[in-house]
Amino acid sequence: MFGHLRTVVCALLLLTAWSRADHVIVTGGPTLRKWENLRVPDDRHDRWWANFIRASTLRMDEIRKTAGPNAPLVWMVYQPSYQARGKEDGKPYTQWIAELAAKRRATLIWFDGSGDFIRALNSRPRGSVETFDFFGHSNSHSFMFDYGNAIMAASTAWLHERDLPRIQSAVFARKSSCKSWGCHTAESMSGTWKRALGVSLIGARGPTSYSDVGQGRLPVVHGTWSR
Repeated sequence: MFGHLRTVVCALLLLTAWSRADHVIVTGGPTLRKWENLRVPDDRHDRWWANFIRASTLRMDEIRKTAGPNAPLVWMVYQPSYQARGKEDGKPYTQWIAELAAKRRATLIWFDGSGDFIRALNSRPRGSVETFDFFGHSNSHSFMFDYGNAIMAASTAWLHERDLPRIQSAVFARKSSCKSWGCHTAESMSGTWKRALGVSLIGARGPTSYSDVGQGRLPVVHGTWSR
């Protein structure tokens, strides 16, 4: 009898794990204005500190409409950049981000580098990541969590495509929908993502623009979206 009961309990726990549908949003950080002010105007980034934050909350609102009011939102944010930019601007950006997460009933997870990010992602239940979105700077080979924050026009924190085998592919649902809203991802990283994790990653062939996120529109690609 007890053996049968244990089997039933294990089956229920497994069903619960597989029925969970997390919507993971990963947000990289902005540049510092002191570095960007040294660049020519056409090459400047992130004049508004919240480009990636606003894009992330727009995506959360979109998920709420399609997945329902109780869909679990998991918001992973690269904290050091917002601490540094907040200090530069004299604004409590990390506090404001926490308030945005609470307003949308999102679980906020701060991280401070690739190792921290990978550990957080790998801690998700098996088969739970239904959607995955990255908002931030990127190039064809990596998500750049930091760009132009610690060093002008350079990244000091990233997830490179070589790091992808360190991610547990089992955390993704079988038909997980993944997208990078950064620049150039589909030119290399999308293919590596598919081979390493078994799910597709939609990305940009070409640069992306966040210029209209303040008007309530998600980033657009100046090129094509591809896998």
